[in-house]
Amino acid sequence: MAEPLLSLTDLRAGYGPTQILQGISLDVAQGERLALIGRNGVGKTTLLATIMGLTTLHGGALNWNGAPIGKLAPHRRAALGLGLVPQTRDIFKSLTVEENLIAGLRGDASIEEAYDLFPRLKERRRNGGGQLSGGEQQMLSVARTLMGRPKLLMLDEPLEGLAPVICEMLMDVFERLAGDGRTTVILVEQHAGMALGFADRGVILEAGRIVHTGDAKTLRADAATLGRYLGVGLAD
Repeated sequence: MAEPLLSLTDLRAGYGPTQILQGISLDVAQGERLALIGRNGVGKTTLLATIMGLTTLHGGALNWNGAPIGKLAPHRRAALGLGLVPQTRDIFKSLTVEENLIAGLRGDASIEEAYDLFPRLKERRRNGGGQLSGGEQQMLSVARTLMGRPKLLMLDEPLEGLAPVICEMLMDVFERLAGDGRTTVILVEQHAGMALGFADRGVILEAGRIVHTGDAKTLRADAATLGRYLGVGLAD
């Protein structure tokens, strides 16, 4: 059996002395599409931040291609191939679109690849980040992360607050990125139907613990489980 790309074992983490994740164990395979869902405040964002090295690790282990990374700084994890698109987007608003992309460049990545995925960014390449719409800022946040050539792309609620047409465009890009099996994707998303429609596997978090994991299509059709842990009916 192939070594998981990412392996989490009894992961306990949070912010300072506050522990939010309560023993997360999860293996993510190369090329897998994982949807991470659950109510607000259950630890989804904290889990992505912990994988990236942005929280306080209280215990447990993180392995990347079989090697421990729990003590590595975020920039060293990025160099290994981990990439996070945060919910806050975190673009440089005082820099132009093109300067934002240049700031993220690593290795043989090309700005033209970003413009191929997001033609609108090419049209706005000389505009400042602060001059962009919310949807354009999200495109830029995704594109800048991709300039680092991530093997694992973690997306924290990338569709939040965006118009349906922008959501569809972004999901098409994620499909394109994941389609060749080289980019592994962990998607945190409140639109559970959309997330599970994209993913191979669905994982539900509740109070900092994994309470359900299984085939995404099966979970998408399981109204009882979704209702129990999400508190509402499934909506795309």
